[in-house]
Amino acid sequence: MSLPPLDDLEALDRTKLSAAWRDAFERRPPPRTSQLFMRRALAFEIQSRRHGGLTKATQKALSKPNVAAAKTKPGLALKSGGRLLREWNGVTHVVDVTDDGFIWKGETYRSLSAIARTITGAHWSGPRFFGLKSGAAK
Repeated sequence: MSLPPLDDLEALDRTKLSAAWRDAFERRPPPRTSQLFMRRALAFEIQSRRHGGLTKATQKALSKPNVAAAKTKPGLALKSGGRLLREWNGVTHVVDVTDDGFIWKGETYRSLSAIARTITGAHWSGPRFFGLKSGAAK
């Protein structure tokens, strides 16, 4: 099977999208890849082939490591005055966000991880424990 016309991608089911992916990328799509993502990746590939691909300048720019991004550490988008709630073993824990850190049970903590560790007795990622990152505890 060759790559389908761009206009036909929307009508393809998962089986046909997977077949088109194998034709385009010479391997199976990654497990649990959504149909929407497959359509978008295939649309890019079809257009890229039709128009000659990325320019050499773009390829060169993409191959360079992004030093600025590597040096910056994404922080939590928490503002002073915010409040986090988490139920653990039937107890609801309330954490207030301040300029100096976090307040839980009247004590100030520098990190959410310290609070999560105190609550659970085990090492936890604080942002994950409080549901601020994907894969959060239930």
